[in-house]
Parts: sequence; structure tokens; C-alpha cells
Amino acid sequence: MEELRNDVIELAQSTPSSSELMQRLCRLLHERMLKYNWVGFYMIEPEAEPPMLALRAFLGAMTPHTRIPLNQGICGAAASSGRTIVVDDVSKDPRYLACSLGTKSEIVVPVFAHGRVVGELDIDSHFPAAFTPEDQELVQHCAALVGKKLENSKQ
Repeated sequence: MEELRNDVIELAQSTPSSSELMQRLCRLLHERMLKYNWVGFYMIEPEAEPPMLALRAFLGAMTPHTRIPLNQGICGAAASSGRTIVVDDVSKDPRYLACSLGTKSEIVVPVFAHGRVVGELDIDSHFPAAFTPEDQELVQHCAALVGKKLENSKQ
């Protein structure tokens, strides 16, 4: 996990834009963490009424949930609360918006820029209880690097 964390840092330092960083992080996490079956970033569209999460970069199967209201799903709960949500068994969480019958667990980590939630990193797994504290730390680190890139760029 330490090697992957170092690769994530190197990627963030060498990638010029936030949108490209999101794409590259999706690819890196999806390829290197075999239990991560779907990896994607949703960004808040503040001009939408009501405010929505819109799917940006992702790797995995296409999802019907390309736009999610902030008051719906685990994604909406994480963005609204500004807190990481780990669900070990999505079948037992009434907030879960089914994207794939294969999904068993999920982690959603808010992305902060300038002190406010601007998006989130969402990862699904086909394995129950896939996200350990080490996974949570890694995913939160990735989200924080995207937030810093957003603060330092115009993209």
C-alpha cells in the first residue's frame, strides 16, 4: 500500500490539471487495487437546482447514475455531510442507489477545495467489507490531492 501511496503522490505532482488527475487516479486505483471494481469522481454542479453531483472521470461499468441529487444515495449523503462513508454491505443500507448487482460494498470520500465540498471519490467493490482503514486512508489521500489540485488550478 505504501508503494501505491507514493505512486499517487508522484502522479499528483506530475499531472497538470485536476480533470487529468482524476482520470489518472481512477486508472491507477482501478488497475492496482483489484478489489476496486468501479472508481469514479462526481463533482457538484452548484448552478443546478437542486444542486447535483455529476459524474466526471470513472473506470468500470457504465452507471445509470450520472447525476445524483445531494439528498439521495450514499454519494449524496457523503457530499452533504462532508464525511467519508464506508458501507460494508450495500444491501443493508437503504441509501444505496443500485448501479450494479455485483456491488457488495462502497466507500465515498468528499473532495474539499477552499474549505468546502466540491465533489467526491466513489469506489464500489464486488467484495463485502472490502474497505479497510488502510483503504480509507488511501482514498481520502487521493481525494485530498484532487482538492489541492483544484485549489491551485482553474480547471
